[in-house]
Order: sequence, then C-alpha cells, then structure tokens
Amino acid sequence: MTGKTFSEKLLSAKAGEDVRAGAYVEAAVDVAMAHDITGPLAFETFYEVTGEDATLFAPDRTVLTIDHHAPADGVEAANNHNALRRFAAEHGAHQFEVGDGICHAVLVEEGFVGPGDLVVGADSHSTTYGGIGAFGTGVGSSDLGTALATGELWFRVPETIRFEVNGDLPDGVYAKDLVLKFIGDVGFAGCTYETAEYAGSAIESLPIHERLVLANMAIEMGGKAGYVEPDDRTAEYLERQTGRAVDIDPSLRSDDDATYDEVHTYRAADLAPQVSKPSNPENAVDVTEVEGTEIDQLFVGTCTNGRYEDIKLVADVLEGEELAPNVRMVVVPASGSVYRHMLKTGVFETLTDAGAVIQSAGCGPCAGYHQGVLGDGDVCLATANRNFAGREGSMDSHVYLASPATVGASALYGEITDPRRIETKRYDDTILAEVEA
Repeated sequence: MTGKTFSEKLLSAKAGEDVRAGAYVEAAVDVAMAHDITGPLAFETFYEVTGEDATLFAPDRTVLTIDHHAPADGVEAANNHNALRRFAAEHGAHQFEVGDGICHAVLVEEGFVGPGDLVVGADSHSTTYGGIGAFGTGVGSSDLGTALATGELWFRVPETIRFEVNGDLPDGVYAKDLVLKFIGDVGFAGCTYETAEYAGSAIESLPIHERLVLANMAIEMGGKAGYVEPDDRTAEYLERQTGRAVDIDPSLRSDDDATYDEVHTYRAADLAPQVSKPSNPENAVDVTEVEGTEIDQLFVGTCTNGRYEDIKLVADVLEGEELAPNVRMVVVPASGSVYRHMLKTGVFETLTDAGAVIQSAGCGPCAGYHQGVLGDGDVCLATANRNFAGREGSMDSHVYLASPATVGASALYGEITDPRRIETKRYDDTILAEVEA
C-alpha cells in the first residue's frame, strides 16, 4: 500500500484509527477559536449541547478574539464584544481585546498552535495554521459551538493537491505571488475540500511569515487546509516567539510515496510578480498585464500580509518618499505586537511621513466593515486575500490583490507598478529577534 499524506496521518492520529482520504472520522480537536462575529452564534450552540452543565472542553485551548469590528463601529458590534468578554470570564477561555490583533496572527504569535495540532476556527482563513505544520481549518459557528462543548468534530479526510516550486525565487517574487499563481492555475474551486500542500526547495527557503501566506490563501481555491512541512526553521521561529522549545513529530509529514490528487510543479526562475484582477482571486496575471492601472487606495494589512516583515517591506520602499499625489494608503497591522514593533523601529514614522494612515490592529477594511472602506468607482490595490465585488466597500469598487512589494512600488507611482522596477528586500526569520533586541 502506498504511503500517506500529512492530512491522512494527522486525522488518523486524532481519530485513533487508520484512515485514508475519503473516510469520515470523529477527531479530537486541539485548539478552538472564534471571534466577535462568529462567537455569539457559536455560544448558542454550545449551550444547546451542554445544557445546564456548561463546561468548555478545554478552556486553556479555547481562544476568543475581538478583531473584526475592532474598535466597535456600532452598538451591535459593541454588544458582540461584550458577549465574548462575558463568555470568556464565565468559562475561563483566553480572550484577546480590541487592538490585540487578528485571530490568525495572535494564535501563532502567542503559541496557541503548533506543528501537528488540529485547529478549528469559526473563520475561513483558519487554514493559516498550516504554515507552521498544523491542520487548520475553518468551520461554521454551529460546528465550533459543538467543538467547544465536546472537543470533537466530524471530518471527511481530504485528498491533497501538491504545489511544488524548486529553485531560487527571482527578485520581486514573494509567497503572495506564488499563491496567487497557484489559485490562478487551478481556479477558485480547484482545491475544494482538499489540502493544498506546498513543497519544493523554494518553499523550504521561505521564512515563516511567508509560509503562513501560502496556508492562509488555500481557502481561496476551496482548500480544506493548507500545509507546509515544519522543519528546524519552524521550531526556531516558534521558540523565539514563545520562549518554549517545540518538538516536531517527524512522522507527521507526507510520505515520499503518498498519493496526491494532483501535482503542480514550477521552476522558481520562471515566475513573475502576480496581481489578481477584480473580482475573484483566481483572476491572477503577471503584473505586466495590468501595469499602469490607476489606483485610488492602497491597503496594507490583513491576516495574509499584515505582519511586521510585510509592512516593513512597504516602509523600506517609501522611506524618504511621499505617496503619489492621487492615492491614499491605509495600513492595518495584523497584531498589537506588529504595531509596537512599527513604533519601536521607526516604521510607523516612515509610513506616516509618506502620507499613510495607520489603524489599530484588526480586520476592518479587509471585509469592508470600517477603517477605510471603498466608495463607488474606487480602485484599490491590496495585500488582502479576497477581492469579490463589495468585499472592501461599495459593490461598484474594484479591488486588485498583490504582494506588499507590488503595493509599495505602486504607492510611488499612483498606478499598479512592477516591483522589479525598484529595489525590494527579502526578510528572514531573524528580523523580529533583532527588533526585540
């Protein structure tokens, strides 16, 4: 019999039985997460399941974040925030406040998830945790409420599509360009209920903040999960973040003879910076095809590209410069930690001197809630993960997706610009250690 994929191995371990893709299992959950939009509905299911004996399956592994309407943009949002606060206080769950950051950034930064964990979140971008070797997946609020009560959920073991990139990435090409290319090649539904596994020497060379980008956007091609095999770099990163040693189970990796549904291979040298045109991430093209498109707003942030390294890359481009006169820039860091790093290192000042507006950490503009929504006819170039019609505001606005490097270059010219026209940097995992020092 052929070997197994990571997803088959992990769900076998969590279910306590030997299973393959296509099987249905009841698996033990390691970590459960909800935020200020999905939490209140999840709590209703939790109480329906538990009745009078309302006890969390694992308070120390239950995380609640106030990040989507943060700060509250209305009374309904404020009431949802209070619902999370009350639930956390009553049941002992971990609860992160306004400004602490986006759920997917916080769970990784604070060490709640690790390699080999099964993580369920009431948010579609819970696939992010695969960037450090976990099986992360988004579930509905009702499913999350059930998991909070029982610590288990039913899963269909997913098939796996492998994306393999070998060689050295060219200048101007980052993880965001890779994943946009993958989504463009297989389509928005090309990986539906499958695991997107990213591999090859180019992927192995990526720092953790870029691996998280790949896993995060697995959902944009329908993926149930995204996965990058954890390695020494993963362990070192997590130890720096948390101060705790991290053990990686070498058996929880895809076997060399595992069966894949599809395998897509790429030569890194052949790849170019990508931009996804409105109004679907699958509309990915080489940046040269849309270069010169005039833009009104630039958005830097989200759970995809709102980490310190992403924002510093933009700041490096803008240092000593000003935004093109016809554009505005909204910057929203992914976490309070990133915000503080920006203040400490001068990145905050560089961006504001250039004309950018910096908001507190959260999700606001990405889903068109607040902090910089788009009006009729507005054209935005964003480091976000989705560009559906109306995603960031008006149904008549137009959102293009790109890497921080492309957004930074475009800020200088007021139009979509190939980042290869300027010098851009590539950061490894030691930059945050340098900031802390």
